Amino acid sequence: MPEDHDWEAYKVPPTRTPVSERTTSVPNPINFFQSAFSYVLDAPVTFVREWIERWQSRNKSYYYHQKFRRVPDLSQCLDGDYLCYYEAEAQWRRDRMVDQEIVEIVRERMSACKQREGPNQFQNCAKEMELLAQVTKAYQDRYGDLGYHGNARTCMMKQKHRMMEERKAAQ
Repeated sequence: MPEDHDWEAYKVPPTRTPVSERTTSVPNPINFFQSAFSYVLDAPVTFVREWIERWQSRNKSYYYHQKFRRVPDLSQCLDGDYLCYYEAEAQWRRDRMVDQEIVEIVRERMSACKQREGPNQFQNCAKEMELLAQVTKAYQDRYGDLGYHGNARTCMMKQKHRMMEERKAAQ
């Protein structure tokens, strides 16, 4: 492609918009209203918004996920300490949701391995199958048979009964 343009071959077409020639000395009222709007309404709003944005950029914080501190278990709460009971219940619910997500992630990895390997899934996905069996057994041991309305107290009682049965079986 040549660097020199042939301006004679490719002429720019003339514009069809006529140049306005001022014939009066009276100012245009539209220009007056535009400038009044700009100074009265737009300028203060723009100033306040820019001030808020500057203030927020100084105090920038990122919320990826909320981090909770670990609270005492229900077995460590004193009698009648209802705030401790509430915090332990909330902690138990968060732990249960985390454990549910762990089981779901391992299950998704297992299904992805099965999809990827096809007929060889039993020999190539043995590690994922074993991990899924361990995770689901641990989840079932801790939260199984509690139902939808299970809480920290019934979960603790279930674990206590399971430990007592294991001690009896060991003797």
